[in-house]
Amino acid sequence: MSDEVMSKWYDKSGEQGEIIISSRVRLARNLNNYPFPNRATLEQKKEIAQRVKRAVEDSNSALNLKFIPMEELTQVQAVSLVEKHLISPEFASDRAGKYLMLSDDESISIMINEEDHLRIQVLGSGLSLNRVYDTANNIDTLLDNALGFAFNNKLGYLTQCPTNLGTGMRASLMLHLPAMERNHAISRIAGNLTKLGMELRGTFGEGSEPKGALYQLSNQITLGLSEHSALENLKNISSPLIDQEEKSAKEMAKTIEVQDMVQRSVGLLKTAKLMQNDEAMRLISNVRLGMFTGLIKSEDYAKLNRISEQIQPATLMAAAKEDLTPQQRDVRRAAMLNTEFKDY
Repeated sequence: MSDEVMSKWYDKSGEQGEIIISSRVRLARNLNNYPFPNRATLEQKKEIAQRVKRAVEDSNSALNLKFIPMEELTQVQAVSLVEKHLISPEFASDRAGKYLMLSDDESISIMINEEDHLRIQVLGSGLSLNRVYDTANNIDTLLDNALGFAFNNKLGYLTQCPTNLGTGMRASLMLHLPAMERNHAISRIAGNLTKLGMELRGTFGEGSEPKGALYQLSNQITLGLSEHSALENLKNISSPLIDQEEKSAKEMAKTIEVQDMVQRSVGLLKTAKLMQNDEAMRLISNVRLGMFTGLIKSEDYAKLNRISEQIQPATLMAAAKEDLTPQQRDVRRAAMLNTEFKDY
């Protein structure tokens, strides 16, 4: 992997960036005339990867994607990609016959030979569902023209898991919901969202816990619904959720307990000498809450987005280019946070 330092998609804050951290669209696709990855041989997987690579390189598009054989990465580098939401944990754990195509700004990632032959993913800051969908759709069209995707007139795009049949699209928003979390409203809301065909999951998707009050809201339904309808549903359902969070957060900020919590968080971020990741994410969440409610005179949400990516355990070690003990990571993380928050 290249170690070039350049601006990443998360280095900025988009529309409604105080609550909506990011938007994501992911498309599941499979090539005609090949078995699904769980039945494909290693040679077939290599052939699929080379065909995808050539299709991207031979296109007249502006796509400039690095081709990364996953077996060439260290475990730390692979887990760092999971921490950045660029690949799935399963894709990182067994890397034989798996390949990644990745843009320099990390907004586009294509997993080759995950559960399906292709998982085309586009990420963007803030509320940017339409924009990231347009990018994903353009890549989808380009690759379909070159490769030919498995499609059925009744079932739509054919996928290994029946729950992805139809559009094969999962769209999601990463939301910061500290007020709802603090008010113990998350489980009730998640249950109501399920009835509406939506899922509210932890920071890293299915089966994960929320870190720093970050939750993924995504569509469940892919069959019998167009991509545009799914995107509109997601935006329409997230809107009252965001309004409720905003109202609750501003009420909470009037209390001395929350004001004290925010200021203590700033103090710890500025001075702590050891900082575990979960604690750091919680403190950064408190700072974001303070910014949003005016308790902190800053609106630099982009900084919080960037820091939250950089302090993750494997990402810290990948940047250091060495294995670090948990305490060494905690020392390095604390020093980084001290520098970033010294003027708060």
